[in-house]
Amino acid sequence: MRTHRDLRVAELIREELGKMLARDFDFLGALVTILDVEVTRDLLHAKVKLGIIPRERGPEVFFKLKKAERMIQGALLRKLNIRPMPHISFGIVEE
Repeated sequence: MRTHRDLRVAELIREELGKMLARDFDFLGALVTILDVEVTRDLLHAKVKLGIIPRERGPEVFFKLKKAERMIQGALLRKLNIRPMPHISFGIVEE
């Protein structure tokens, strides 16, 4: 069962990361949405599940986000000031 703190941290990450993706990234013809953020109970890891349209652009978007992962992590740490800041990892939802 997820605790209130886990849910709140996940929601904060989802909100800030959504703003960051819209403001700082250009995915050239792809629509990228954050579907869910799952934070582990110890708050050390956060899995961000993405939806990408069109699906064929998924690997390109994933590569771009993976390359910028450290920058994203640092920006979230400065903005949210959460201790410990969960390590962000990205996953693409295939449906």
